[in-house]
Amino acid sequence: MRAGTLGSVPRPRTGPDAAVVPLGARAEPVATTDGRVPGERGRQTRQRLLEATVELLSTTSWRSVKVTDIARRARTSPATFYQYFGNVEQAIQVLAEGMVEQAAQLAELVAGDWSEGASWQTALAVTEGFLAYWEENRAVFRVVDLATEEGDAQLRGIRVRALNAVTVALAQVIVTASPPARPGSGVTSSPAGTDPMAVAGTLVAMFASVSAHRYGFEFWGIRTRHLIDSQARLLHWAVTGREAPAEAEIPPAEATRPRTGPVLGGATATRRTGAT
Repeated sequence: MRAGTLGSVPRPRTGPDAAVVPLGARAEPVATTDGRVPGERGRQTRQRLLEATVELLSTTSWRSVKVTDIARRARTSPATFYQYFGNVEQAIQVLAEGMVEQAAQLAELVAGDWSEGASWQTALAVTEGFLAYWEENRAVFRVVDLATEEGDAQLRGIRVRALNAVTVALAQVIVTASPPARPGSGVTSSPAGTDPMAVAGTLVAMFASVSAHRYGFEFWGIRTRHLIDSQARLLHWAVTGREAPAEAEIPPAEATRPRTGPVLGGATATRRTGAT
């Protein structure tokens, strides 16, 4: 999301129902549990531990993941794990915080070119970008959503911060692309609604829900490329008030190819290349 004021866009709303991830990306410096700053080898070890955590979360209930399991998969020892994380929950929190930084990058994509000649490509890029974002963080999102339902305020707050970054950026472009007849009124002329945050929140909730149920849709014969097309058309219409080109085609990008996880709706820990 670009720095600066949000103009007439309301400040982001938060709460349990507010709209909501590379592995372990954090803004603050990496440190060990005793406060030391690790060298390059230590950072690589920490990254392996985070990747091993995601791999286990992809196929195992998060409450069943043990430190010994993570250490074994990362080809190190439990003692080494405890040099970087106090427990499994702390490793999951680090992964969840990484989703917030990625969401900021996604918000930059949202703030692209919505002019008449470029808006359809921007809508496609945002739709594909959100799907790729969710796919990369599917295992962590599953844990965060379960913990949120159980009342974990900390993980719920991380989810809110992640998706609010996208929601606020989208509300801004809706105001810009579909300005109100009376400047400064805090409303929008978007055909999807007058409250830009309500429109943006609805769209982000749509993206999140479709991404989360992607493999279920594929199970019932709905191809991912068609899900992308439908969402991009709704996004384009809500932001610009214009219909997408009738002859619009989905580019053959890797993100549009249907993929199947280890189980229906299963998570993937890393991007897959060459998938068909």
